[in-house]
Amino acid sequence: MEQRGLARLRLPGLLALLAALAARTPRVSASGDLNLWPLPVSLKTTPRLFYLSPGNFFFGHSPTSKAGPSCAVLQEAFRRYYDYIFGFYKWHHGHNKIPSEMELQKLEVSVIMDPECDSFPSITSDESYTLLVKGPVATLTANRVWGVLRGLETFSQLIYQDSYGTFTANESNIVDSPRFPHRGILIDTSRHFLPVKTILKTLDAMAFNKFNVLHWHIVDDQSFPYQSISFPELSNKGSYSLSHVYTPNDVRTVIEYARLRGIRVLPEFDSPGHTESWGKGQKDLLTPCYHAREPSGTFGPINPILNSTYSFLSKLFKEISTVFPDEFIHLGGDEVNFNCWESNPAVLNFMMNKGFGKNFKKLQSFYMQMVLDMISTMKKRSIVWQEVYDDEGKLLPGTVVQVWKMGDFYKELENITAAGFPVIISAPWYLDVINYGQDWRQYYSVKPLNFAGTPEQKQLVIGGEACIWGEYVDATNLTPRLWPRASAVGERLWSPQEVTDLDDAYRRLTRHRCRMVRRGIAAQPLFTGYCEHEGRM
Repeated sequence: MEQRGLARLRLPGLLALLAALAARTPRVSASGDLNLWPLPVSLKTTPRLFYLSPGNFFFGHSPTSKAGPSCAVLQEAFRRYYDYIFGFYKWHHGHNKIPSEMELQKLEVSVIMDPECDSFPSITSDESYTLLVKGPVATLTANRVWGVLRGLETFSQLIYQDSYGTFTANESNIVDSPRFPHRGILIDTSRHFLPVKTILKTLDAMAFNKFNVLHWHIVDDQSFPYQSISFPELSNKGSYSLSHVYTPNDVRTVIEYARLRGIRVLPEFDSPGHTESWGKGQKDLLTPCYHAREPSGTFGPINPILNSTYSFLSKLFKEISTVFPDEFIHLGGDEVNFNCWESNPAVLNFMMNKGFGKNFKKLQSFYMQMVLDMISTMKKRSIVWQEVYDDEGKLLPGTVVQVWKMGDFYKELENITAAGFPVIISAPWYLDVINYGQDWRQYYSVKPLNFAGTPEQKQLVIGGEACIWGEYVDATNLTPRLWPRASAVGERLWSPQEVTDLDDAYRRLTRHRCRMVRRGIAAQPLFTGYCEHEGRM
């Protein structure tokens, strides 16, 4: 008979071991000493240990919970987290009985309000939870399933396996919720195509670090891998090859995988610049460039003067708004090169008639206003890069501005929030920029609200994103470049602003990195050292 007990000892030896474990110096002596990442809002622990047996522990629903066995989000999460906790080690021994007062047999989950089991997470999703670890039944309570997902991750991090193979957890009381509602990772699938399995692995790692937004910069100058139903030639001619595309089924797979982990998928279709690949599959979309008053045969940004441009964009974005359920679409608007517009006689004539003179920022603003208005009619909200605001763009109320330029980005935050617009911070968190040494420390030390402004302005900072652009990143190095460097951003966006101790962060993050490696995430080391499980791999 297969045995999945707590240890490989018969009962007398096991009890002697438990007594010795209880008498030894406790692993936890004060709040904050556990190896949790990111650190919760409130953490109270005691030296009292509970023991878990893989064969005698299960997750269950409270009788009063609004979410029951039919809630796929929770059932899938229970399966995953049982495997994260116990699945790394294969047990082939029988269950040994542990005294009931010392054993943790169940985590009972209760969802208080409408669980939103069949919904998609949103910017307003409630991720708060309380977790009480006390034998024989621990309790996890949350208003919505999204809080349960975050609490399950914390619970899994509380459980420790010692050198004897024994699973233990300290008596704990945790009350937790995120500091910011938008905590994102940006991936770039245009410069290098990322296989779906790599994106799914990234979503797993995001959940381990309590990120909740996958910002999918899906297309750019280099390639157009998104397979459009309305305009199939965009990917047929604009992708690297027909095997480097995301089919509608691929996109659905990513969105559902993310949903089950409480993660939003935010699509970005950046224009009018960054669109060279678009023009390969859509005739007359890009602006013809001129040289010496003759067409040069090259093309620039999207042509903003043609009605056909907006007809195309309206149909494309209508499809995108249907395919991606999130309420936001990222419209880009960054790094528009005006040289081609400046060379084109028809564009110059259009600008003169509009009263723009030779101010190409006004032409860019005209284009972006057209697209922003278009998106609003589709009952979606827009996110734009900071140039759209900086270059005199007239933004609709509620448009979110993403700040990416380092410079004095705090001044930028002050200006944008003073104008009443919500902000996402990316400027200090460009992870594709590689520095020798422990650069996670500089990401960790960022103070997102360290700018002059009223409390109301600071409320408009809805969060931030760690960006991993793809010029030098593909499936071979995405994961180790992201993790655990992005983990530093994750704690900065989740934990209270008072959590700033670099030494404590290093201690916890080294262990969290090992935990991610144990779960199949190829996270690079922070510095010298080793993971305790390495000898068993």
